[in-house]
Amino acid sequence: MSRLLPFISCVSRRVMWTGCTSVPPLLRPLPPGLSCVFAAGKKDLIDLPVLNEDELEEQFVRGSGPGGQATNKTSNCVVLKHIPTGTIVKCHQTRSVDINRKRARDIMREKLDVVYKGELSEVLVKKKESEQRKQQKRRKANQNLERKRLFKEALSADSKPGNDTV
Repeated sequence: MSRLLPFISCVSRRVMWTGCTSVPPLLRPLPPGLSCVFAAGKKDLIDLPVLNEDELEEQFVRGSGPGGQATNKTSNCVVLKHIPTGTIVKCHQTRSVDINRKRARDIMREKLDVVYKGELSEVLVKKKESEQRKQQKRRKANQNLERKRLFKEALSADSKPGNDTV
């Protein structure tokens, strides 16, 4: 006979009744068929090439732009070079070297995707799709404006005193 013990769920903050076991519920293995999502927050996981650290050459240089003395004295701008292709990425988006290193690698992966796949790269495909959506939206807005203009012209033509049709 198992003893029931109260267990407070960390996710929903409510009391659940569980049997007495030695393994905490969060450490128990998942039932078959269920999977765990580790990359929470990613909207779209695109298939970008994997970076090999042996093929990268990394330098830390002084950044440029606004920031004054804080920018001029620190070497937190990351310059990343992919040796086989000769592609160079320079990243100075934040004051943190670690974040700049990560962002430089993300940018490098996107650039290498374009180099290796060309027009079929997912970065360019997404860019083209967004441009097509913009053009379609602009076209639709222009059609609506044209319809409004024609409607106003028709109303003004009907309201003129010489146009009495009974």
